[in-house]
Amino acid sequence: MKTHPFQLMGLTYLMIGASLTLAQDIETTPRPTPLTRPLMKQLLEEVKHRPPRIPLPELTADDRRALGEQADSYESRLRYHYLNGIEVPRPMRSTTGGRSVRSRQQDPDFTLDNGFKIELFWIVSRVNNCHYCIGHQESKLLGAGRSEDAIAALDGDWADQPEKNQVAFRFARRLTYEPHLLSDSDIQELQRYYTDEQILEMILSMSGNNSINRWKEALAVPQSADEGGYSRMATFGGNTSIDAALPRGSYLTPTSAKYATLLSLTVPVNGQVDKTNRLAETATNRPGLEPEQVVLENLRNAVKRTTRLPLLSLKATREALPGSVAFGEAMPNWARLLAHFPTAGAARLESILAAENGGDLSPLLKAQLAWIVARQDRAWYAAGQAMRRLRSLGIEQDVVFELDGNWENYPERERALFQLARQLSASPVVLTSAHVAEAVEHAGPRDTVQAISYVCSRASFNRLTESTGLPLEEN
Repeated sequence: MKTHPFQLMGLTYLMIGASLTLAQDIETTPRPTPLTRPLMKQLLEEVKHRPPRIPLPELTADDRRALGEQADSYESRLRYHYLNGIEVPRPMRSTTGGRSVRSRQQDPDFTLDNGFKIELFWIVSRVNNCHYCIGHQESKLLGAGRSEDAIAALDGDWADQPEKNQVAFRFARRLTYEPHLLSDSDIQELQRYYTDEQILEMILSMSGNNSINRWKEALAVPQSADEGGYSRMATFGGNTSIDAALPRGSYLTPTSAKYATLLSLTVPVNGQVDKTNRLAETATNRPGLEPEQVVLENLRNAVKRTTRLPLLSLKATREALPGSVAFGEAMPNWARLLAHFPTAGAARLESILAAENGGDLSPLLKAQLAWIVARQDRAWYAAGQAMRRLRSLGIEQDVVFELDGNWENYPERERALFQLARQLSASPVVLTSAHVAEAVEHAGPRDTVQAISYVCSRASFNRLTESTGLPLEEN
């Protein structure tokens, strides 16, 4: 194989990071955040070998026939055994002949460049330290014509990007890492360069990205053995400028001297940094929860606030989203927002309703999880909805606020699932193997997987509703 002049430098940093990453207590410690591109590539490669967190039953002959070519896929088997058709975070879905099907096609009303949206997905995944998703977006970006250096530059060297891209990249980082700090000014800055529909398209895409990150990392889905670097160029259209001698089926591709030692400016760092090994503790930024009276005031303000993006009328929403007719006159504002995109909006509405109505988790447990996740994200619209659902189920207001952390009166099953929800909402990789194992022990694998799926749905819903400043309905 031909050796590139910068290849040895990249491999040197891979070797430096190896001992520290392998020494981490993977059961109880969140996976560290790599600060350089060569080390990140090594951790992407390691994801191929990580052990999944959820035990699966033995695969029977009937299971194998039902699953077909997906019978050896951990993720496909997990959905088959535990989800009962509940929607999980995945690419755009459409409905054909009354049956939901998976689709990667762009919504016909979307106008943003697909390569640009993949860049946003990469940034979201990098901020979340989701190595599974970073790896997939690397392959897609190469297929979209981005060079190795162009991808490396996404890690903080945005100087050569148009100002409109830089604004969107900053928004992606805040939406992902600091949803509780989103404000009118974030949308106003985007409105200098993008239409309201394009901003909504961005938000829909990135809220879904945050959901997918949490799904992949909570379950520790292993990466495909042949995924990586330039190995899937044919799948995404090929690129004749790529050197045929470069590695196939591996993320351990060369990094140019310009980016081999550059520390990331994209990943958040608020903990200990190992400067020798270019690693940092996985960072989260969620302040302590507010007292009850502050929360109640914020919920009252959420009713009075003005949406940052326009909503469609009740009539227009019904016409755009036939499934919304089930709401009657009590049309929620989030449906009126989704109606701007009849195809993508219908798919998202279907996914939200399936998360709320499907599966085995009780309405009470879902409302409790929704409250816990909304409180972590300071998603006041979602918190207001969760409060109303809990009160309608007979839960007194003071008991609702016990969900902010006073769980001593709850059984071990609920406490384990509450902890799972709180950790996973803060960051995909702050949820450790030990947290998941505790949930499996007390709630079983089925309820654990369904709780993870539901939390992923809420993480997306919170970002959709809070970034757009949706006013909470009065009733």
